[in-house]
Amino acid sequence: MHNGKDSRRYYDWLEHSSQDLIAAKILSEDDRCYRLSAFHCQQAIEKALKGYLLFRTGRHFDGHNLTYLCRQAIQLDSKAFSEYLDESAALNDLYIETRYPTDLPFEIDELEVRRYLDMAERMFAAIRQQLYEGGRPHEIVQRR
Repeated sequence: MHNGKDSRRYYDWLEHSSQDLIAAKILSEDDRCYRLSAFHCQQAIEKALKGYLLFRTGRHFDGHNLTYLCRQAIQLDSKAFSEYLDESAALNDLYIETRYPTDLPFEIDELEVRRYLDMAERMFAAIRQQLYEGGRPHEIVQRR
């Protein structure tokens, strides 16, 4: 939820997203931290999508649902984001399940954490390319 304190600079969201990817990579090296690595993959894409949407619309999008955020991005650029809808759904499942104990075990093995990391890295690269085409940041266009 936007509380008036979240950054209105899309590139701040991309920077935090890239830090989540770094954390995910580091945590993926220890099998005791696979769930945490997967959570940071989810967080990286949530923040990257929010940064993209902020850039394109000039407003914050609330919530943590990656499928919803990806659908909003598809409405703005279906060519760039349609291929990531399934991956956003897979990463979306990691928001709660990776952080809290559950009655049913939620285990992630090395292969899965590598797959989540690959998804997050590819989605991040695509979003970053949309935002930084030409190698320089764009101005946010405020829309009313």
